[in-house]
Amino acid sequence: MDYARHFAIAPGQKVKLKDIDPGFRDKHENPESAAAEIAAHLDRLTKLQYTLYAEKAHSLLIVLQGIDAAGKDGVCRHVITAMNPQGCEVTGFKQPTPEERGHDFLWRVHKHAPELGRVSIFNRSHYEDVLVVRVHKLVPKETWQARYDHINAFERLLVDSGTTVLKFFLWISKEEQLARFKERLDDPARQWKISDSDYTERNYWDDYSAAYEEMLERCSTKHAPWFVIPSNHKWFRNLAVSSIIVDAMEGMKMQMPKPTVDLAAIRKAYHKAAQG
Repeated sequence: MDYARHFAIAPGQKVKLKDIDPGFRDKHENPESAAAEIAAHLDRLTKLQYTLYAEKAHSLLIVLQGIDAAGKDGVCRHVITAMNPQGCEVTGFKQPTPEERGHDFLWRVHKHAPELGRVSIFNRSHYEDVLVVRVHKLVPKETWQARYDHINAFERLLVDSGTTVLKFFLWISKEEQLARFKERLDDPARQWKISDSDYTERNYWDDYSAAYEEMLERCSTKHAPWFVIPSNHKWFRNLAVSSIIVDAMEGMKMQMPKPTVDLAAIRKAYHKAAQG
């Protein structure tokens, strides 16, 4: 299956999350059947990112959004791990600091956009400013409504500057979220992730769903598409996300740069040194 084509939201497409099955897993029955395909994607990602870093003609921005426990951290651990940390940066966007609140809402984001040759991963992103601020009425409606156009213009600027923008909305069911919260409660190694808002935010599930749907409808563009990834099965999430990233990076048609030195002279000097 062409996951990029299957999960992409077309520009202007109406989105109803209740009609999208978060448990979809394509032809695979279990993680074992998908393991070889995932491993192949990760191996290819390693090579592609190396070429991206060496060529320095393109950059890549990966945006991860989703309800609490949707798997944003999991994508970073299981997909982004294939990339050399020297060439990528993961930024998590929490509540803005006083300094950040003193600037426009995109100021804190723009400075983390990737330079040529690098990959940036946003674990939550500029889209928080049309999500949580909308649901909790932190700013007037006319303020967050205007931000969709600002976001589209910002992403257009990045693309025009050589950045490929891939945005993944990780979609899980309300029941799956509750099951993952239970896993956190039962696992001492994950209890640190529990927050007071985990359960209180569930009261806003429908409000968040409406906010996500408008985000997807208004900000999935040809140059910076949104992909809705069924994420009830963590392994399928990793398969789909890694497949889409690989396809996008292969589409960059990257090439290793040519040497900037005289290799014949370097070889001659090497042989002379090797002979003592």
